[in-house]
Amino acid sequence: MTFDSSPIAAIATAPGRGGIGVVRVSGKQIGAVIDAVCNLPASTALTPRHATFTSFVGADGSIIDQGLALYFKAPHSYTGEDVLELQGHGGPVVLQMLLARCLEAGEQIGLRLAQPGEFTQRAFLNDKLDLAQAEAVADLIDASTEAAAKSALQSLSGVFSATINTLVERVTHLRMLVEATLDFPEEEIDFLETSDARGQLERIRADLDDVFRHAAQGALLRDGLNVVLAGQPNVGKSSLLNLLAGSDVAIVTAIAGTTRDKVTETIQIEGIPLNIIDTAGIRHPEDASDEVERIGIERTWNAVQQADVILHLLDASIGPTRGDEEIAARLPDNVPVLVVWNKIDLSGHRPGIDQDEATGVTHLYISATDRLGLDLLRAELLRVAGWQQTGESLYLARERHLIALKAARTHLDQADQLAQQADRALDLFAEELRLAQDRLSSITGEFSSDDLLGVIFGRFCIGK
Repeated sequence: MTFDSSPIAAIATAPGRGGIGVVRVSGKQIGAVIDAVCNLPASTALTPRHATFTSFVGADGSIIDQGLALYFKAPHSYTGEDVLELQGHGGPVVLQMLLARCLEAGEQIGLRLAQPGEFTQRAFLNDKLDLAQAEAVADLIDASTEAAAKSALQSLSGVFSATINTLVERVTHLRMLVEATLDFPEEEIDFLETSDARGQLERIRADLDDVFRHAAQGALLRDGLNVVLAGQPNVGKSSLLNLLAGSDVAIVTAIAGTTRDKVTETIQIEGIPLNIIDTAGIRHPEDASDEVERIGIERTWNAVQQADVILHLLDASIGPTRGDEEIAARLPDNVPVLVVWNKIDLSGHRPGIDQDEATGVTHLYISATDRLGLDLLRAELLRVAGWQQTGESLYLARERHLIALKAARTHLDQADQLAQQADRALDLFAEELRLAQDRLSSITGEFSSDDLLGVIFGRFCIGK
C-alpha cells in the first residue's frame, strides 16, 4: 500500500439529512483553506481547539453556509496533523458545496479527497492510535448492540492493546534471558531451572489463554452468529422467526412453500447479535410447485453451508418423516445442529431439552404458536455460540486477532516442548519465542504488512 501524505478532505458525517454536517480537512499548509473558506475579520486567526462562529464563503465571496470552524494544531489532533473541521448544516447539497469549495481553495497545496479510512490511517501512522485501536474505531461505529459498543470502547481506550503489549514484554524478557545464555555457553548454569524459564513460560501461556477467551467472546459480540432455520415446508420456520424477531417479518400461511427466498432478521439475546435466517422449506425438487420454489430450495442449501448454527425444525405433531431424515443426512458435519421439535401444542409434549447420548445431538421441544420453550432455545443458542456471561470487560476482537493469538499459543507450546527435551535446544527455544512475539505484535501493528493495512483501512467509511 502506498501512503500519500498530501492534505486530504472529506465529509465526516453520515450521508443523508441531519441537523449538523462536518467537513474535515487534514494535512500541512491547510491555513490556505482556512483563509479562503472562513469569512474571518482581518488579522483574525482561528484559535486552536476553540470553536469560532463564521460564514463559509465561495470563491466569489457568496455565503455557502454558516457554522463553527474548529482548528486543531498538530500533533494535538485526531490524525496527528493540522486538522480543520467545518461544522455546518447537515444537508447533503450544502455539504457537497462546502467540500467542493475546500478542495478548490486547497488546490495549490495538493488537497485531495480522502480515501476510506484515511483519517484514521494517518492517526495510526502518526502514533495517535495503534492498529487494534484503529480497528476499534470502525467497530464502535458499526456496533449493533450496546454490549458490542461498550466492548469496542474498551479496545479503543487501549485496554486490549495494553494487555497484548504486556504479553509481548513478558515474552521478550524471557527471550532475552534465553539469548543471553546462548551468548555465554561456557557458563555451567542450567538456565531453565535457575531462571525459572519454564515457570515463566507456563504463566505466559495461561494468561494468553485468558486473553483469547475474552477476545473470542468479544468477537462474538462483533460478528454475531448466523442461525439458519431449515426444515420441510410448514414445520413453523417462519412462525419461529417472527416470534424471535418480535414482528411479522415473514409471511405465515398453511400453504406449503410460502417462503421462496431467504428472510434475515437480526435479534439480540443478552446483547449478542444473532442473524436469524428463515429459508424455503426443503422438499424433493420433483415436489416443488414451480421453478421459483426450486431456486429457493437451492438457496436454502447454500445458506445451510454458510451457517454458524443450524436449527433443524421438525413437526412434533407428526413425528420424524423420511423427508426429515433426508435433510438431516445432508446437513454439514462441521456446523452445530439443534433439532427443534415445533408444534408441541398439538403433540402433547412438554417444553424441554434433551441430548441424544448416542449421537450427541440436542433436541428441543417448543411451540412457536403458544410461545412455549423459547427461553430454552435462546439459552441453547448462547451455549452453542460459546457465550459465557462472566460480567467481565471484553475486547471487541476481530478474526485476525484470534488467528494471531492462536498462532502465538502454538509457538509457545512448541517452545515448551523444546524445553522438555533432554538436549534442551535453546536456540530453537528462542526462535519459537521470537515467532510468538511477532504474532502478538502484529495485533497492535508493530509488525504489519502494507497489504494488511490497506485491507483494514479500506473497509472504513469515507471521512473516518
